[in-house]
Amino acid sequence: MKETRRKRITLLSTDKKGTPGSPFSQEAAADALHFHRSLPMYKRTELVSLRSAAEEAGVKAIFLKDESTRFGLKAFKGLGGSYAVFKILCDRLGLDHRKTVFSDLMTEENRERYHDLIFATATDGNHGKGVAWAAALFGCKAYVYMPAGSAEARRKAIEDAGAERAVITNLNYDQVVRYVSRQAEEKGWTLVQDTSWEGYEKIPQRIVEGYLTMGAEICQQLDGSIPTHVFLQAGVGSLAGGILGYLANIYSDKEPAFAIVEPSTVACLYESARAGDGQIHSIPGDPVTIMAGLNCGTPCSIIWPIIRDRAGFYCACSDEVTETAMRKLAQFPDEAEKVTAGESGAVTFGAFMEIAKDEELRSEMGINQDSIILLINTEGATDPEGYERIVKHDSRY
Repeated sequence: MKETRRKRITLLSTDKKGTPGSPFSQEAAADALHFHRSLPMYKRTELVSLRSAAEEAGVKAIFLKDESTRFGLKAFKGLGGSYAVFKILCDRLGLDHRKTVFSDLMTEENRERYHDLIFATATDGNHGKGVAWAAALFGCKAYVYMPAGSAEARRKAIEDAGAERAVITNLNYDQVVRYVSRQAEEKGWTLVQDTSWEGYEKIPQRIVEGYLTMGAEICQQLDGSIPTHVFLQAGVGSLAGGILGYLANIYSDKEPAFAIVEPSTVACLYESARAGDGQIHSIPGDPVTIMAGLNCGTPCSIIWPIIRDRAGFYCACSDEVTETAMRKLAQFPDEAEKVTAGESGAVTFGAFMEIAKDEELRSEMGINQDSIILLINTEGATDPEGYERIVKHDSRY
């Protein structure tokens, strides 16, 4: 294990301990894609080739999956929320999810059997919006609770997506998760949470399975190219673990190097890896970062073993890293390369560019002129005022 610190980024290199494979298989991805394609608003998001950035970084290619347009929600989270709700409804109706599509659930007879369900969740923003949208899609209610400090614009977006209730609390993220879990148990709501703990694993796994639609699309769009390095941002780690596990299965003969990217103030996966004991380690208190979607103090229990055993690198980044990346992605001279990336979406691009210009970090990760880099922009301008303030600000970095 090696830790290399810089002013804006710290890189932890670890020895992989596990064997290839994960529950996030090609079959699981096909099931999720089958459902999502049945939605009338489904459209595959773009895989953008950042040619000028690749030339600047001295690599063969940089591909960025742009989730800023997914379902009109400006984030990828609708994939997981909708698939989890879909499978919950299939269970209630006794339907085989592999043979069922969206229109099957929208018959008057079926809607009458599930319309009284209330879904609840805790969120930093995008997951709650995805659950609210999914619940409204099927004609159900959603109650969404957010941690202290959440932007009002994100709360309002959750309401606009269809939430019956969207509330900013005075609790931190982990506390909100525990609060909503208790409320759901007491009041008979269905908890749709994108993190897991002992006794609550089934629905979080379904959420992660929903994200695999993105993985399947990426593999189609790469059209035979195999990434050498994959940078994945993480809060609790659900997206990172799902995509990592899926790509590790797909590219088992030539597995990419996986790097997990987090804010330096709330890097719970980084700290769990650094501890070296194989266990989950939480970040206490009320950490602050502009990367609201990644401000999560405890890793997802079903995901941590996958990340622990397959990720070779962990990056802890300052907010400056993602601010710089947001501006760069928005200001590329070539319109085909311009991407609207929010605070949590841009950080992997920022982390890679920091590493690419540092010879020691670059060497540590094995990045060279033949490297093919895969990134995911997980969100667009989900806080429009914050986005404009950052992108239009004269860079100090």
